[in-house]
Parts: sequence; C-alpha cells; structure tokens
Amino acid sequence: MKLVIAPDSFKESMTAMQAAKSIEQGFRQVYNDQLTSELIPMADGGEGTTRSMVDALDGTLHEEVVTGPNGSRVKAVYAVLGDKKTAVIEMAEASGLALVPKEERNPLFATTFGTGELIKAALDKGVKKIILGIGGSATNDGGAGMFQALGGELLDELGQELPVGGASLARLNAVNCSNLDQRLSHTDIITACDVNNPLTGEDGASVIYGPQKGADDKMIKQLDDALYQYAEVIWNQLGIDVNNLPGAGAAGGLGAGLKAFLDAELEPGIDIVLKETRFHERAQAADLVITGEGKIDKQTVFGKTPVGVAKAVPNKDNTSVIALCGQLGEGYEAVFSHGITAAFSIMPGPASVETAMENGPAYIEQLARNIAALWKVKQK
Repeated sequence: MKLVIAPDSFKESMTAMQAAKSIEQGFRQVYNDQLTSELIPMADGGEGTTRSMVDALDGTLHEEVVTGPNGSRVKAVYAVLGDKKTAVIEMAEASGLALVPKEERNPLFATTFGTGELIKAALDKGVKKIILGIGGSATNDGGAGMFQALGGELLDELGQELPVGGASLARLNAVNCSNLDQRLSHTDIITACDVNNPLTGEDGASVIYGPQKGADDKMIKQLDDALYQYAEVIWNQLGIDVNNLPGAGAAGGLGAGLKAFLDAELEPGIDIVLKETRFHERAQAADLVITGEGKIDKQTVFGKTPVGVAKAVPNKDNTSVIALCGQLGEGYEAVFSHGITAAFSIMPGPASVETAMENGPAYIEQLARNIAALWKVKQK
C-alpha cells in the first residue's frame, strides 16, 4: 500500500510533521512492512508555514532580533530551506498581532519595519527566493515600514522622511526607490496571500481588519484615507495600481507594498507549499491520502490545507482522500464536494481543551490505526 500523509499543523497540539508521524505509526500497526509512506507536512501560508516547510524540505531555522510592530525589539524566526537558495518568512514573527498586548494595539503607528529586517537577514544568507506568509498582522501601514527597512524612502512635501506607521501616509508626497537593497532585483518574492481584499474602501484593509488591530471608527477612516493617498502616490510615480489589486489589502496593506516595491507574486499559500514540496510528483500512484488540520468547517473550502491537498491529488479517480481534525465544525460537509472522501474528528470522546491538546498525537494515531484496519478490509 502507498500512503501519502499531508496534514497541516494542529495548533498548540501538533506540528504538521508530528501529526504526520503519528498517522504513519497508526497505519504501521496494521500494515507493518507492507506500507510505503510519504510524509509531506503542509501549511496554507499562515501560522506554522515555516515549521512545515523546514520539516518537509530539510531546512534550518534562524533567529533575528528585529523591530516589533510597536517599535520594541522582538525575537523572530525565519528559515532557509535545504536548497540554500530559498527562505521562508512569516511576517507575524516580526509584525504580528500576537506581539502586542490587546490594550496596547494601535494600528495608526504599528509598523512592518521588522518584516523588512527579516527579508534583509534572509538576503544576507544569499538566498535567491523568499516565500513570505503575510497572515496575522498587527499593522495597517501598507508595507511602508518594510519598504523603509530595505532602503526605500517615503517623503512628505518638504522632502522629509515620514515616521513609521499607517497614519503618516496621509502626508506622503513621494517615494524614493533608488536606495532600495539592490539584491532584491535578483530575488524572487513569492507571497502567500489567501485573501482578495483590495487596499481601500468598504472591503479594504482598514475597514475589514482594522478593528481587530485596535482601530475605532475614527481610526478606520483615518487609515483608509492614508492608504488611499499611498496608492495614489504609487500610481502617479510607479504606474502600479495597488488600490484595486486583489490581495493588496492583506496584512494591513502589506500585499500592496510587496507588489509595488518588490514586484512580488501574490499566490494562495497552499498552492505555494504544494509546489515547493513537489506534492503532485510524490503523490503519484498513492492508494490513499491522509490530510487534516485543527478544525474542518464550511470555511475549509476557501484555500485551507485539506481541500488544497485534495484538489492537488493526481489520479483522483483511483485515490481516496481522508481528512482528520480536532473538531468537525458547522458546515464541514462542504468539503465532500471538493475532493475529500471522508472526514473524522480525532477525539475519542468528551475532554477538556487542555486534555485534547496534550493527547493529540495519541488520539490521531489511534484513529489512523482504525482507518487502516478498515482500509485493509476494503482492499481484501
């Protein structure tokens, strides 16, 4: 039997690789040496992407002290993959919401400067490709801080450099790219972006995501107006329309800055991980594919790992896909129309959250063993 195991992480319980190994152990209890398995840790560009790609592609983790979203210094981790040419960065490591206590959140002044510092650190390692996950931001500065950290200048009418933060963009008059780190022109920047929000307006970065970052109604309008001015200057000087670009509003407008200044490609995160891990090639001739993540519900069909894996399976007519999760949420049945054959919760019964988190590996191994037994009956 050929088994491909490609789960996402189960947050706070298992990394993607830990989940994959537990699934494999469950199957080996039934199949022993008759099992050929491929373990391919997955992610969709959000939290856990760096760890999954390190595990899948023999990478190494590196730590840097960078500027956090509120200006304090924070420790941030990024990865260099086994080819020594590709780096993986999660912007949340440097500019994430989790780095700022709720009572201190203020998107008027939050900055992506630290994300730019992480990009620079990766360039110092000699990489030629950077995969950047941009979920979970505390910022609303359109990637302005990142641009400044990499040598770009944002100038007001007097030619003075703007301070960091989204609010100051209302005074933006000119951008200067002449001192931007020259290594960027020889580096592919691929952005894992799973939302299609434009930069401004009712569906833009400030209105949709500003409240969770601490913005009240007055701040939202101030930030939206500032990002509109930002987009206008970029259009007038660089000829790039970031205001209407799908995904430009991701991560407080970081998508816009990445496209305007680094010519980054914006792609669904799961598609990037599937490509980098050579999933299609490694899943050839699979009898069964096991995927999963912490929760499967009606949102899973919108770019999440289990459905992304199911859609990427070659030989779909001959390969079943089973999804495992900690919780089956409302509307989970939608995944059955997107290539998933069956979905199961790994929970054997009622338990506290703490108990469930602690015993995740044992629960998933036990369920995998039972699925393997049923699968063996089917083969007979």
